[in-house]
Amino acid sequence: MRAAVAVDLGKTGCRAAWWNAGDGPPRHVNEVPGAPGLATDGGVAASRAAVLAAVLPLLEREPAVPPAAVCVGAAGAASAPEAARALAVLLQEDLPADELAVTSDAVTAHAGALGGAAGVVLAAGTGAVAIGIGDDGSFARVDGWGPSLGDEGGGAWIGAAGLRAALRAHDGRGPDTALLSAAVERFGDPDRMPQAIGRDGNPARDAASFAPDVARLAAAGDSAASRIVRDAATALAEAMLAAARRIGGDTLSASITGGLTGLGEPLLAPLRSALDGSPRPLHLRAPLGVPLDGARLLSLDARTPLEPHVVRVRRPTPSPTAPTPPVIPPAVA
Repeated sequence: MRAAVAVDLGKTGCRAAWWNAGDGPPRHVNEVPGAPGLATDGGVAASRAAVLAAVLPLLEREPAVPPAAVCVGAAGAASAPEAARALAVLLQEDLPADELAVTSDAVTAHAGALGGAAGVVLAAGTGAVAIGIGDDGSFARVDGWGPSLGDEGGGAWIGAAGLRAALRAHDGRGPDTALLSAAVERFGDPDRMPQAIGRDGNPARDAASFAPDVARLAAAGDSAASRIVRDAATALAEAMLAAARRIGGDTLSASITGGLTGLGEPLLAPLRSALDGSPRPLHLRAPLGVPLDGARLLSLDARTPLEPHVVRVRRPTPSPTAPTPPVIPPAVA
């Protein structure tokens, strides 16, 4: 086994981990803020900056052992493959690794949750996407379209729905809800709330920060919050089941990973119920590992069914210099 660096680059946070040769937990882990996504304007530059901020401190801790490979699972890579390749090329210039790989953070989540095997994985954090891999190598990606067009049921979706319900209550257009006081506590005066969301350049992350409040109030019985969380669970289950239909197969393992699982039973209980109630239920199992584990697996193994969705850039091996032929002095007459 070779030393490797794995990176999980999301819209909220960016985590990097260093593994020495061999198995076991990572030797070093570092976390910094994430980036808006590769598919956004300036996404490559923002993603590059986040990765370097997370990785360079790890390299400083191991100056004598440059990693053989670095793999980045980046939000937005699936819908912007050209940006993924551009990021890989730039990071190869920045980092002393023999190989640089970039793929979607949903792909590394799948690899981590199922160990590179076939099945369906829901990666739910700030965004949401379901990835299906069939036994025959068939591939399906469902949602993951970003906060403007999709990511239904993800953290930003839940947070934004909670804020909309809060502002409807403030206007008198909707029912009273504890979401209003929670939104004011987190973001301030409702009149200035639109400016508060996205003031740091990452509106999806700001909206997602409200998702735990929505889940907490749902658990406490707030009807508006409960409806939002139930709708999120339904959307997430629909994505997983759609991925399963597209890849086919009789029995499929499935797993749920990502920061949104931290919302706990208010979200997970209706999600499990929706999956169990399907005509074709999935066999839900706990994830084997986290996206960082998946990025490490993909950094070292190019033979998994996920390989067609990984961009790899390898440092060229210098050609050996041909020996200079000896100079033979002219014969003396």
